[in-house]
Amino acid sequence: MAYLGNAPARSFISFERQVFTIVNSQTAYALSHSVANENDIRLVVNNVVQEPGSGKAYTATGTALTLSAALTNGTDEMYCVFLGRATATSAPGAGSIGTAQLADLNVTSGKIANDAVTLAKMASGTDGNIISYDASGNPVAVATGNDGQVLTSTGAGSPPAFETPASAANTPAFLAYNGSTQSLANNTWVLYNYTSEVYDVGGGYNTSTKTYTVPEAGKYVVFAQVKKFGDGTFQQCKIKIEKNNSSAILGETATGVNDSRMSVNAYGVISCNQNDTLHVEVNQNSGGSLNFEDLLYNNYFGAFKLIGA
Repeated sequence: MAYLGNAPARSFISFERQVFTIVNSQTAYALSHSVANENDIRLVVNNVVQEPGSGKAYTATGTALTLSAALTNGTDEMYCVFLGRATATSAPGAGSIGTAQLADLNVTSGKIANDAVTLAKMASGTDGNIISYDASGNPVAVATGNDGQVLTSTGAGSPPAFETPASAANTPAFLAYNGSTQSLANNTWVLYNYTSEVYDVGGGYNTSTKTYTVPEAGKYVVFAQVKKFGDGTFQQCKIKIEKNNSSAILGETATGVNDSRMSVNAYGVISCNQNDTLHVEVNQNSGGSLNFEDLLYNNYFGAFKLIGA
């Protein structure tokens, strides 16, 4: 069959050749073109064609050529002829790949750079939220939870919800007491020495500074009590719980009975931020020093966080 125009050029096609610079003690060389395997090239050393393959003279893959033995610079010569290689590649045009060309479930995590998924690409939500989606992947509901709650579901197709389990603990929490008698000066606010711990869930209480550092923000039930020995009379005794060195809860007892073993306490709910501090101070006006008792059920200082608060 005759051709219109110039006939295809078949008789004068030559294969590309690459000459290597020999490096002493080196068996790894780089090809100027990528190949599928060693059969895509003809390797010639000192004008002798080498046998390709594992355990033979050489192997090749991609642009990596590996010899079975090193050659000597100045003595040996080596070149290869590319018997088959891609002469051109065609990249997809910009914007030409659509959803239909992507197989389902084939965009894996390895194809997504770290930190590449931003909040702008996610449904609106805040800290503590769980987003529910319909069958088409559209967000349909947001469940908001708090610390100490668990995520539950009311059934297929229903949005999730957060609930507080019955066994959830009111933590962080601590309880401390003074294990020795403490003498308080007259008409002076004195830091009370709760030097021993009964428990401390969250590790917030410091027995050296007699201060509780709040481990996490929330509303805390806080309570404190002291009790004096029957060694004198005070007209008034006050106790206060301070948050960040400012009075938060004040308790007060007045008496005129001689040698009365009176106790005074303070309790309430305080809203705290993380790292807020709490401590207890006591003031009595007997006219001299008074001793306060050392038993756990007579003097104590504690707190616990309300669930969900």
